[in-house]
Amino acid sequence: MKHAKLTVAAAVLALAALAPAAPALAAPAYHAHSALVRKGQLPPVNPAALEKAIAGLPTTDATVAEVRVGGSAGSWRGVAGVTDVRTGRPARAGARFRVGSVTKMLTTAVVLQLVAEGRLSLDGTVQEYLPGLLPASYPTIRVGQLLNHTSGLPSPHLTDDFADVYATRFRTYTPREYVARAVENPVEFEPGTRQHYLNINTFVAALLIEKVTGRSFEREVTGRILRPLGMRDSYLPGETVRIRGRHNRAYQVVPEGFPDAFRYRDVYLVDMTDMSVTSTWASGDLVSTTADLERFVVALFSGEVVPAPQLELMFTVPDVPTFGTGEPAAYTSGMSRAVLPGGLVVYGKTGARYGSAAGVGATRDLSRTLVYAIGSTDAKAQGQNERAMAVSLAAFAG
Repeated sequence: MKHAKLTVAAAVLALAALAPAAPALAAPAYHAHSALVRKGQLPPVNPAALEKAIAGLPTTDATVAEVRVGGSAGSWRGVAGVTDVRTGRPARAGARFRVGSVTKMLTTAVVLQLVAEGRLSLDGTVQEYLPGLLPASYPTIRVGQLLNHTSGLPSPHLTDDFADVYATRFRTYTPREYVARAVENPVEFEPGTRQHYLNINTFVAALLIEKVTGRSFEREVTGRILRPLGMRDSYLPGETVRIRGRHNRAYQVVPEGFPDAFRYRDVYLVDMTDMSVTSTWASGDLVSTTADLERFVVALFSGEVVPAPQLELMFTVPDVPTFGTGEPAAYTSGMSRAVLPGGLVVYGKTGARYGSAAGVGATRDLSRTLVYAIGSTDAKAQGQNERAMAVSLAAFAG
C-alpha cells in the first residue's frame, strides 16, 4: 500500500521562515543542550533549526513552547516564551499541559493490553460487549475497527462555533451522553471499508475498558500505564476544570469585542486554561508533561506497555481509503504514520485543545523521539499549525 508523503511540509516550513517575527513581549526563557550522532538516513540533531522553530516567543501565534528531542541518535531540550502573557513571567521546563488527542495512544494501549490478556477480542463486536449502546439498525462493529477508525461510527453534532464553545466551556458530558448524541445519526460507511478519524471511536473503546474491567477508564490508565512508567506529573482530570500544579496559561485568539477578551499586541485573546474536558474524555483529556510523554513513547515503542503481537497494530495502517477524500489511510491503531521528505518514516500523534498544541513522534527504532507542547493561540484551526510543523521538521529532517 502506498502512503502519501508530506511533500507540502517543506513549503510550510519555508513560509514560516519567511514570515516576519513579531517582537517579543519579554526576552524568551531559553535553555538547550545537544548531542549529535549520525545514523543512517536520520540527520544529526540540528540545534540551530530547533532553536529557530521556537525563537521569538511569545508572539501572537504562540506564547510558549517546550520541546524535547531524544533517542539513540542525539538529544536537545528547549523552552521559550512566557507562562503568562499578562505578567511576562518566563516559562520553565516541566510545566503541565493538556495533551489533547495524544490521549488516544494511551486509551488504545489499554485496549490492546486487554486483548493480550484475552479479556477482549479484536474481532469481538461492540454489540456483544455493550448491548444496547448502538441502535439496532447499525451494522456489526468490531473492536479492531474502533481502534483504527474504520468503524463508520458518526460524530455527534456538537457546536464548532467558538462563541458557543466558550460560553459552555464548563459544561460536562457523560461518555454515554456523548455516544447517544452521536448515534442519533446513521453510520457513515460500511465498517471496515473506509477510515474516518473521530473521537467517537475512542469513547466507545474506553467504555469497553470499563465494561470488561469493572473499573473506571481513569483508574485503568493510571494503574496500567501512568504509575508503572513513573509518569508522576500525568493524570486524567475527570470533571475537574483546572490543571493541577505548575502549568502555563492557554489562550485563544478571538475577534475584538468578544466576551472577556483582552488585547495582546494586535490581537485579542481569551484565557482557555480552565475548561471541561468531558467532551473529549478518553480521546483527549490527559494532562501531562513533555518528560512524561517522552517516557511513555520510549516504553511503548520498546514493547514495555503493549505485548509485541498487539503492538504491531499500532504501527499498521489499514489498507482502505480515507472517508470523504479517497486518499490512502494514514492512521494506525492509536497513532498515525508519516513519511517525511527524504523517506524517513515517523509514527506518533498530535493533539489540540484551545490554547495548547501537543505532539509526540518517533522513528520505530527510537533513534529519534520528539515531544512538544506549544501554547498556540489558534491550536484547533484547520490546516497545519506552522510552528508545530517547523518543530517537527527541525527534529526529524534537520
